This record gives sequence, C-alpha cells and structure tokens, in this order.
Amino acid sequence: MKWLAALVSCTLLGAPVLASEITPAERRDHPFNAAIPACNDPSVLGDISSRFQSRESQFWGSSLAILGYENIRETAWRPWGLEQLPRRFCTGIALVSDGYKRKVEFSVRDGLGFLGTGWGTEWCVTGLDRNYAYAPQCKQATP
Repeated sequence: MKWLAALVSCTLLGAPVLASEITPAERRDHPFNAAIPACNDPSVLGDISSRFQSRESQFWGSSLAILGYENIRETAWRPWGLEQLPRRFCTGIALVSDGYKRKVEFSVRDGLGFLGTGWGTEWCVTGLDRNYAYAPQCKQATP
C-alpha cells in the first residue's frame, strides 16, 4: 500500500505543470473585434448621454441630461489580458443640466451592442447612481 501511495505521489509531483496558451479574443471560434471606438468618440459620448437621459426620465422621473463632457481620457485598455473581452475604460467630467459637474466612469466593450454585435457602453455618473449598481461612488465601473 505504501508503494502505491509513493507511486501516485511521484507521478503527481513529477508531472509537468500544464499551462494553457493565451488565445486573444480576436482569434477564438466566436471572435471579438478589438476595433472599438476611443473614449472621446462622439458616438460613445452620445450613447452615454442618450441612455442617461432615458434612464433619468423613465425610471426616476427626472429631467436631468448630460449637456457635455470635459477631460475625457482612457484609464485602461484590456486590463485583464488578451484572452478577455476587449474593453476600454475611461473617465471624465460630465456637465449635467442641474449645473453640477460630475465625474463619469465608463467603459466601451466589444459584444455589448444590439443582440451582442458591435460595441456598447457601460457607464456611471458619480452621485447619480441611484440604484447603487456601481456602488460605492461608481468604483465598480472602473477596472
């Protein structure tokens, strides 16, 4: 019995560690396209503004809208590696219709568009995350 335990131990300890090769998301069977727009692309900012205003009016009965943006910059590109979904994380200042400037955290991701095709955005405006989806203070919207 001891010899069987020794044999199993030697086999397990002597076996090479099997490492998987990193396959970029663009080269999978169902590939993702890493050609997503930049943080300051008008279509990205327009998507965030439109969805923000829609959410505010439909769910919160508010007339708040994002009127513009300042200091938009990228904070991370694919922070979890090539094998993960292509993501661009961004931050900036949103000029809201109530006269306040609020920090906005957002990401542009492949596969978040209509029916999972194309790119889409996930975003959070600090102080206006009323359902705490990205709490605390939009931290969960950052990498």
